[in-house]
Amino acid sequence: MYTDKRNILQLAALLKEHGIRNVVLCPGSRNIPIVQTLANMADFSCHAVTDERSAGFFALGLALHAGAPAAVCCTSGTALLNLHPAVAEAFYQQVPLVVISADRPQAWIGQMDGQTLPQPGVFGTLVKKSVNLPEVQTDEDEWYCNRIINEALLELNHHGKGPVHINVPVSEPFFKLPVTELPEVRVISRYQGLNVYDKDYRPLIERMNRYRRRMAVAGQMNLIYLFDKRYAKLLYKQFAWFSESTGNRTVPGRPIRNIEPLLCSMDFEAQQRMRPELLITYGGHIISKRLKKFLRRHPPVEHWHVSPTGEVTDLFGSLTTVIEMDPFEFLERIAPMMDGPTPDYPQQWETLAKAVPQAEFPYSEMGAIGEVIRRLPTPCSLHLANSSAVRYAQLFPLPEEVEVLSNRGTNGIEGSLSTAVGYATASEKLNFVFIGDLSFFYDMNALWNGCYGSNLRILLLNNGGGEIFHALPGLEMHDSARRFITATHHASARAWAEDRGFEYFAARNANELDAAAGRFTQPEITDRPMLLEVFTDKEHDVELLKEYYHNLKKQP
Repeated sequence: MYTDKRNILQLAALLKEHGIRNVVLCPGSRNIPIVQTLANMADFSCHAVTDERSAGFFALGLALHAGAPAAVCCTSGTALLNLHPAVAEAFYQQVPLVVISADRPQAWIGQMDGQTLPQPGVFGTLVKKSVNLPEVQTDEDEWYCNRIINEALLELNHHGKGPVHINVPVSEPFFKLPVTELPEVRVISRYQGLNVYDKDYRPLIERMNRYRRRMAVAGQMNLIYLFDKRYAKLLYKQFAWFSESTGNRTVPGRPIRNIEPLLCSMDFEAQQRMRPELLITYGGHIISKRLKKFLRRHPPVEHWHVSPTGEVTDLFGSLTTVIEMDPFEFLERIAPMMDGPTPDYPQQWETLAKAVPQAEFPYSEMGAIGEVIRRLPTPCSLHLANSSAVRYAQLFPLPEEVEVLSNRGTNGIEGSLSTAVGYATASEKLNFVFIGDLSFFYDMNALWNGCYGSNLRILLLNNGGGEIFHALPGLEMHDSARRFITATHHASARAWAEDRGFEYFAARNANELDAAAGRFTQPEITDRPMLLEVFTDKEHDVELLKEYYHNLKKQP
């Protein structure tokens, strides 16, 4: 019989699945549901040790003898501190030791309740990983709990061995044992390096060949990678490739980039039919909210994330395998290992993507971005500021010779212009910046510094406030709060741009935009940098965007 605490059930099941067999159990009350659950599982050899100081070293000895991780579990409060010497020894002797501590609920820490102290992170740098489990109330809590337990247990043997700490808050009542079966849990595995001829990797290759609906998603990557011609065509035929403009040229062919309109044009049933069985991801951040929603609502059977660091990144909530390896080396190595006929899944996606009409907008922010993108000279660099600018730019096709950069690490509006100016200063190409008014005025000091040349051209989209807030579904803004939420203003960059030596253009309608865009996008570097300020009405822009997506949903 097991506790009904879902964080403890996840922990018990994952300890078992990650191959931990020896568990040292210390007495106490707060850890009773953990102790009873583990003691009732035949999968564990449980050892009772009263003194936590001794228990930690006892577990250390078990791990040393077995060559496999051992666990030690204690109650809350100072009991945990008594494990500190053993944890230090395990860290410096590189022994895989799992420290499991029961804890009071967070609300009672520091409130003079018994046996309480701040337990998360108590071992500091002497553990390889420290996690604090949530008390599970929702499915998202359980996903998070599962993920961080996997992360902690994977770290036991990652780049050397060592201890990890798993803190488990437990609310009353906790003496009941009403559960008769452990839940099925997701186990995340990690492969470090890839020798496809090694028997340990054969199951990975066999699973890959079992799936015929394979999708690859390349996130943000600020580089151009030319795949080995021997493998490029094979890889391209075997996967449905998705990437945004911020992914640059990092796929072995032309990926599907019109992701937002494509997924908008598909209803729930159509998306379910196109659900991948195997998803392979690499690179950084993804912009498309619809892609995230699609893969979360229609999860693959397996999700492999390939990265040089081997970190657990579970963006879509279905991660099963982490492959610690350069993604391009990984893809080229698996290419000749693919068996069977070419699947029709990639072609199905390409057909759907080609059927989506190309985005066209009248005069608006979207229209201005599309017009300038259509005229961009090549080669050049394009810097996309966050919020509306980076999202609207995804609606239009870009030549491969246009390098795309954007501060998507944290997606903040600060510093977009400064980053672009810094890059342009070191670049010999034309550098275009698409930026909204809030991002621009927030970062005006980028131009105050004067460290820029005449190869810089800024498209400033000025609609008098934050347009992105008007597009948020379900948000109703009262007049009294509107100016605080959207940061409304009546500023123009003209005086600032001219004072800083920019050639300045303004557009308030389609004719003025057409006239200015020709000069703004001319391929020759002129004697001065340029700034094109496009004035639009944000409510009108939002209505145009809503109409565009509404029409896509009506596509046959």
